[in-house]
Amino acid sequence: MKDVKLFLTDVDGCMTDGGMYYTASGDEFKRFCVHDGMGIVLLRKAGIPCGILTSEKTLIGLKRGEKLGLEYIYTGVGQVVDGLKQTKLDIAREICAELGITLENVCFVGDDVNDLDLLQHAGVAACPANAVDVVKNVPGIIHLTKKGGDGAIRELCEMILAAKKA
Repeated sequence: MKDVKLFLTDVDGCMTDGGMYYTASGDEFKRFCVHDGMGIVLLRKAGIPCGILTSEKTLIGLKRGEKLGLEYIYTGVGQVVDGLKQTKLDIAREICAELGITLENVCFVGDDVNDLDLLQHAGVAACPANAVDVVKNVPGIIHLTKKGGDGAIRELCEMILAAKKA
């Protein structure tokens, strides 16, 4: 964790509890944990750029990312855009090239099958307690004790910050 130079996370199931809440009129809303948000703010203050990579193409993820001041916000990942389909791994590689780092310097938090490609290549891979079994079985993955939306991101941020101080 000492070598982490970029922190990336999925949104649904990691920053949220994974629920999709809809009103009768079709409005969607999600619950985010403020402790997770502060963890990300602390990482950014320590000089670690942060970002979200989500397959959901909604304004909710974008707004949360903007509120946290994230350097990288990608929504709709995995959808075909202009004939191209980019995975979370593809995007992480692009960010690494921009920053002049490697995937070994990336910490990524994911909880479901669409996160597997990046989880299998990131230097530090982690999953919340509520991740699906196939994710929990990724070799070397850190099993967080907290569930998504209930402090899992903060738990990992504190681990990174402690490793940087050691």
